[in-house]
Amino acid sequence: MTATAPRRAPVRRALRALSTVMIVAGVILLADAGVTLIWQEPVSAVYARIQQDRLGDRLERLEQAPLAPAEQRALETIPDPRRRLAFRARALERRLEAGDPMGRIVMPSIGISEVFVEGTDPGDLRTGPGHYPQTPLPGERGTVAIAGHRTTYGAPFRDVDKLDRGDRIELRMPYGRFTYRVDRTRIVEPTETSVIDRVDHDRLVLSACHPLFSAAQRIIVFARQEQP
Repeated sequence: MTATAPRRAPVRRALRALSTVMIVAGVILLADAGVTLIWQEPVSAVYARIQQDRLGDRLERLEQAPLAPAEQRALETIPDPRRRLAFRARALERRLEAGDPMGRIVMPSIGISEVFVEGTDPGDLRTGPGHYPQTPLPGERGTVAIAGHRTTYGAPFRDVDKLDRGDRIELRMPYGRFTYRVDRTRIVEPTETSVIDRVDHDRLVLSACHPLFSAAQRIIVFARQEQP
């Protein structure tokens, strides 16, 4: 008996250590799940915050960059303000590549101010909201469409379901600011692409997965552009 006890002691200590590790891991997993349910997934949120800071710096440089000389000369020949905005939008569009910052979306009623990028591929949306490349830029005629996550990578669109009719959404572009007022919200199937079609007025469409923690459907927010 006396010879066996010393041999069992290391085994008991190893089992106790393993039990402690498993308990701690379980607590961490539960905490992570709790934070995700209440707020958002924390690890990807930190990543998105870092990326947003970098995008903010790049957007500032973009805002300060002058037009090419030929573009500036062409712009000076356009007297109509709306056509000038459309020209500036097309000039920016020609420069954009997937993942590039292009503007800032501000939704005061739900506390959002995020740099949005060109593109809606998974890699683009990990850094912030993404502009659907097949839709125009603010200043051009048509439906501007932007997608965003609700539970991961900063969850910029988590609370879009709380937007009420009349709430203000602002797109701050390097060439101007554009204000939209929420008109309505719809829940649609992921295959419903008509929501970004052009209509008889200029508008903004926000798209995100619905319900939370599911990609079964999409929540779509429609906002009408205010005329300056």
